[in-house]
Amino acid sequence: MRRDDRDEPFDDFFREIERMMNEMMSGADVNFESRTNAATGATAGFGADTHVDVHDTDEEVRVIADLPGVEKKNIELECDGKALTISAQSDHREYDERISLPRRVNEHTANATYNNGVLEVVFESAEKSSGISLE
Repeated sequence: MRRDDRDEPFDDFFREIERMMNEMMSGADVNFESRTNAATGATAGFGADTHVDVHDTDEEVRVIADLPGVEKKNIELECDGKALTISAQSDHREYDERISLPRRVNEHTANATYNNGVLEVVFESAEKSSGISLE
């Protein structure tokens, strides 16, 4: 029996949603394509199954990332005050992401927790630069 387009009434709808999402993301600096590590065969990068949120309040900047299947010992974090780099590895996947922070933070006050596959990193705001007086 030959497939009839009437059997899939939502095909046009889903195609239109996909077209709109592609159009919306074409100007964004986001790469959802995964890369494979030749040595381990693991997939690299933050993909569709990984979610990262950045929350900015008056007191702090909070980054929350889902890292399913990763052990705490396999997570590396680096911050230069402007961006947070998360590198993590599981048996089947590698994560490597640089997240631009919404404002400058004091990286020396960072507090990170990892529980049930969810990483949370909290930064205090960086103090504003003090004036330099000439003598």
